[in-house]
Amino acid sequence: MQAHTFNFYAYEDNSRFSPILQDFSGSMNMNTHPNAPHWRKLYLSRAKLKASSNTSALLSGFAMVALVEIGIESDVPQGLVVAFSVCTTLLVSVHLLALMVSTCILPHIEAVSNVHNVNSVKESPHEKMQSFIQMAWAFSTGLGIMLFLAELVLICWMKFNTNNAGHNVAAAWASTGIVIPVGIIFLVFAFHFYKKLIAHKFDNHERSLAALDRMAEEIDMNHGIMDV
Repeated sequence: MQAHTFNFYAYEDNSRFSPILQDFSGSMNMNTHPNAPHWRKLYLSRAKLKASSNTSALLSGFAMVALVEIGIESDVPQGLVVAFSVCTTLLVSVHLLALMVSTCILPHIEAVSNVHNVNSVKESPHEKMQSFIQMAWAFSTGLGIMLFLAELVLICWMKFNTNNAGHNVAAAWASTGIVIPVGIIFLVFAFHFYKKLIAHKFDNHERSLAALDRMAEEIDMNHGIMDV
């Protein structure tokens, strides 16, 4: 008997909120809705912040573990130790900065995105904070990954170019020879991706302007027919 009562109230609650959800989904599916571009920008900002947060937490944690667990031999060159210390500090600092930005902005965007109201997008700070979001994205997926690759090379040199490893310079150079092409490919991909993304945004703006022109022509034609 209690199970039937619970199901009845659940159905009643769903039927009460279903018109709101249908109105929200129907409005958001309309490309001509004035708030649709703002919602797309909100979802993109939220995805960027989530990706930045996950990537920064992973790579900064790896750098801290490497700094604590790595055994630095006494015969390691002083310049190599200084380079490793500077690279690790920069790596952790950059990723923690990106993580801080994501942690501060993401809850406000999540709170707005969970509200079933088309006009609630105006309450989100994602447009005013767009520069910080782009900075976190660039630090986490751009500069942070390049520093991570440099950290990998320095660790290989510190582990292989020691007395215990028999000063295996060949292994250190092999790892360096692999990381350098990977870094170049990463930079080329980032540049190509950014170029394609700008072209895609430009095409979208052109299509939007063309749609507005068609709407303006239709309005003018309707006014002309009404005047006749």
